[in-house]
Amino acid sequence: MNEVFLDTETTGLSFKDGHKIVEIACVETKDLVLTGRVFHKLINPQRDIPEEAFKVHGFSQKFLSDKETFDKVSDEFLNFVKGKKIIIHNAQFDLGFLNGELKAINKDLVDKKLVIDSLELARSKFPGASNSLDSLCKKFNIDLSKRTKHNALLDCELLREVYINLLDAKEPKFNLSLNSFEQNIVKNKSYNKKVINIPEAELEMHKDFIKKELKKNFY
Repeated sequence: MNEVFLDTETTGLSFKDGHKIVEIACVETKDLVLTGRVFHKLINPQRDIPEEAFKVHGFSQKFLSDKETFDKVSDEFLNFVKGKKIIIHNAQFDLGFLNGELKAINKDLVDKKLVIDSLELARSKFPGASNSLDSLCKKFNIDLSKRTKHNALLDCELLREVYINLLDAKEPKFNLSLNSFEQNIVKNKSYNKKVINIPEAELEMHKDFIKKELKKNFY
């Protein structure tokens, strides 16, 4: 199952108070490695933007007035996240808006069973500490220099790095164990080729090469 890192920006704190989504971003990964597939939309909320919200994300009512409304992008959004694990920081907030908007136009809701809340994961790992996205980025030495305003697409990318660190999985895991390889061959009785033992030094060089390539291409 692929993953989707998701974030939204809104006109306020609650859909129930009449606030709306102004930006949705989703970044797809497979085993936490970027696939290159992104869903990103700026949305016309068809209402004013309170000054407090404008200070957070910088989107004015005038700027958003010519953008698509939520009902125009909903099908594309649902198709993008369908059947994927969805990772959100403070999921209750984003799901409240997404499912509120979807319900209002009689669309399927986002399945909560597919959602992982990275905030809950952080709280279980660092109880009593500040676990905002900014705080976690600082804790894990993740570069925040581009985050002058809240931006859903940038926050998805930051969240992916945070989530990898929360899982203590700083890079995809490759199984280079000769033992497991040999065991698979033994189980397959039809395979009669001789197993070649690779020197330990060459294995270490291969591991270093993979780490360098991952950092160069994905981080």
